[in-house]
Amino acid sequence: MIEEILPPGVRSSEAFDDLAPAPLFPEEAALMAGRRARRQAQFATARACARRSLAELGLAPAPLLPGAGGAPQWPAGVVGSITHCDGYRAAVVARVAEVTALGIDAEPAEPLPRGVLGLIASDGERAALERLTAERPGLCWDRLLFSAKEAVYKAWYPSVERWLGFADATVRISPRGTFTAHLHPSDPPPGAPTAFSGRWLTRNGLLLTSVALNRRPG
Repeated sequence: MIEEILPPGVRSSEAFDDLAPAPLFPEEAALMAGRRARRQAQFATARACARRSLAELGLAPAPLLPGAGGAPQWPAGVVGSITHCDGYRAAVVARVAEVTALGIDAEPAEPLPRGVLGLIASDGERAALERLTAERPGLCWDRLLFSAKEAVYKAWYPSVERWLGFADATVRISPRGTFTAHLHPSDPPPGAPTAFSGRWLTRNGLLLTSVALNRRPG
């Protein structure tokens, strides 16, 4: 399903449960020691998805440990992103020669908890959500906005190693399955990306979002 909203050159794998065997490397198992069984299973399945995606790039299985910001440390020359929520786990990877930044997110197709929208959306974004709801009621546009920002942040952090606040990105969603994000953090690092284009999909009770920056020719 996730492959439908990914650009060329990105490899992906997904799972809808934790039933398939998903062995961890010792370093990963040590990281998850003491966690709840459900969290361990989600982690293991997501790592299995990541290793299947990396195999499509011709890379051998290896531990995928989180870095300082919590994002997975991918093999040299690779960018990637992992997501999981109830009923879904996925991982995507690409060669940096083709894609320089990559982020995905999955969310249940349900409204955000009360009070959350005011923490993540500007006045303009909330007004846009009201228009989208009037145009296409029944879709959880507030959760989709949250998911789009999560995907953007996952793409942003590995390249600059600095977190964004929800107010640092303005997202505009199109009902035709795309969105744009314009970033305006205070004191951005030199050369940091300032805009992303993304795609979204809703199906089977899920909302999926993805963003990618393709490497420019030359």
